Amino acid sequence: MWLFNRKGPSGFSFSNTAEDVTHGIDGTGLTAIVTVVLVLRLHVRVLAMRGVHVVMGVRNMAAGKDVKETILKENSSAKVDAMELDLSSMASVRKFASEFKSLDLPLNMLINNAGVMACPFMLSHDNTQMQFATNHLGHFLLTDLLSETMKSTARKSSIEGRIVNVSSEVHRFAYKEGIRFDKINDQSEYNQLWAYGQSKLANILQANELTRRFKEGGVQITANSLHPGIINTNILRHHSLIGGLSFTLGKHAVKNVQQGDQQRAMSRYIQMSKA
Repeated sequence: MWLFNRKGPSGFSFSNTAEDVTHGIDGTGLTAIVTVVLVLRLHVRVLAMRGVHVVMGVRNMAAGKDVKETILKENSSAKVDAMELDLSSMASVRKFASEFKSLDLPLNMLINNAGVMACPFMLSHDNTQMQFATNHLGHFLLTDLLSETMKSTARKSSIEGRIVNVSSEVHRFAYKEGIRFDKINDQSEYNQLWAYGQSKLANILQANELTRRFKEGGVQITANSLHPGIINTNILRHHSLIGGLSFTLGKHAVKNVQQGDQQRAMSRYIQMSKA
C-alpha cells in the first residue's frame, strides 16, 4: 500500500527493515547489551551483522543459545553471547551485571528491550507486581549497575554511549494518576493494560531523567525512549481474542518483526559512527 511505502523525514518508510536503516554502518569494536524478547531476535542479528559485539540478556538460556547458533551459522564472524537474565528478579539482575563486569568488556550501548504486556495480576520473585517489576524495575536496576561501565567506556573511547528504553504509545493510557507508587501491588484495582501503560511511562521518565543528569554532569551518554510501532508478535498472548485479531489483521495493517526492528534501529543509539 502507498501509505506504508511513503517516506518520512528520515528517508525511510514503514516498510523498511533494520538492515535497510543500518546499511553502511560499521559497529566494529562496539559492545551492546540487549535484553531480548527472543521473537525480536532479528534486532540482535542486525547489530551483529554490523560488527557489534552483542551480549543478550535472556531468561531462557536454551532459546538464547539457539539464537546465537543461528546467527553464527549465517555469519561466522559475528560476536554474540547469551547470558541469563530474569528481569523480574533483582537478584538475577545483580548477578548478570556482576558477571558482565567480570568479562572486562567495554559497554557502548544498553538496549532495555524485553518486557511483558498486559498479563494477569501476579507478583515477581521480589513480590512486586509483575509488569512493573519486569518492564521497569529490572531495567532501572540494570542501567544503574552498568552506568559506571558505560561512563568509563565513553571516556576512554570518546564515543558517545547509548541507553535505549523500548517504551510504548500505551504510556498515554496508564492509570489516571500516572504511576501509582502507593498502589503498585494493589490487586483490587489492577487493570492489565493500565498497569502496562504505567510501566512504559516509567521507562520514559527514567530516560528523561538520565538525559538531564548526563547533560548536567557532562557525561558522553544519551538516553532515549521509543515506541517501536505496532508489531505483529505474540506479546498479547494473555488476551486470546485480541491477540488472535492482532495476528490475523496484523499481517496487513501493522509491522512485521523485521519492520519493527527498523524502528529500534532508527533511534539515536544506532548512529554508531566513530567520527
